[in-house]
Amino acid sequence: MKRKVLVTGGAGYIGSHAVRQLGEAGYDVVVYDNLSTGSVEAVLHGNLIVGDLNDIQTLETVFSQHKFDAVLHFAASISVPESVANPLAYYANNTRNTLNLLHCCQKFGVNKLVFSSTAAVYGEPQENPVSEACATEPINPYGRSKLMSECMIRDYGLSSDFKYVILRYFNVAGADLAGRIGQSSPKASHLIRMACDAALGLRPAVSIFGTDFDTPDGTGIRDYIHVEDLAAAHIDALRYLEADGDSQIFNCGYGQGYSVCEVINELKKISSIDFHVVEAERREGDPACVIACGDRLRQILGWQPRYNDLSIILSTAFTWEMKKLQKSQSLELFKEQLERQHYQLISSNN
Repeated sequence: MKRKVLVTGGAGYIGSHAVRQLGEAGYDVVVYDNLSTGSVEAVLHGNLIVGDLNDIQTLETVFSQHKFDAVLHFAASISVPESVANPLAYYANNTRNTLNLLHCCQKFGVNKLVFSSTAAVYGEPQENPVSEACATEPINPYGRSKLMSECMIRDYGLSSDFKYVILRYFNVAGADLAGRIGQSSPKASHLIRMACDAALGLRPAVSIFGTDFDTPDGTGIRDYIHVEDLAAAHIDALRYLEADGDSQIFNCGYGQGYSVCEVINELKKISSIDFHVVEAERREGDPACVIACGDRLRQILGWQPRYNDLSIILSTAFTWEMKKLQKSQSLELFKEQLERQHYQLISSNN
């Protein structure tokens, strides 16, 4: 009999890649998503139920109709600036809704959870690479909402036979290598998305926030992990729990960093577009370098990344962004935009 799993947020960016891999691995998948940032088209396997985690009645109905072996919980709000502007919404969607999910797990006897957390729980880490033993001192409501969720999960595990794996993401990027799914949320604002938008003429420039960091080229360094490798870590975590593994917390990163300039220059090479770059002041709270120590993920789960290469991360991201643009506009309009951008760049350089 197929093992049945519930995937919350499975129509979103990371969740949809995990759903596809779960389906390919033979799992019976039920996706629960409110489609606020996800899309129906991204769900390539399983059954999609449109619902919100704050709708306890619908959530309990789903649990009662399916005997889940495990839950993978991706659903969350993830924008740091948005969390600062509207913290209560983040505590509601991230923390309270995780509590709703845990209540359902308890009520219906589901005792395995893989939880999507974030490196934001560390705040401004005092050591680098960042290990799971580093102090958790988040500096924004997003990080605090996730850390509160972690605390609830751990406390519930201590009081019962409930087992969990908490995965703390660093910088997720890239897309399905076959071009089927990728980052679709219009709210996404990370460097690679902004740089792709600049290359495709969807924004006038990409900004570098700080060029005077204590790094080789003066720009911030981050650990980027390909979304396919991150999704695979979730499958590994699920199999680990199915094999009666103890509850664990893991960092998800390669242990290798790339600077903002390295990312931009590599994307210019991949896209063959010399898009405009603007230097800006540092943003408050941005550390010079954040790199994950992912040793425990490899050692305990046996995780073996396949796409630890900046060019693969960027090429898959750029290909996906091009595909989205071509889908939303006619091919002729797409070509006109690129030609206009090239002309503007040439004119500005003369």
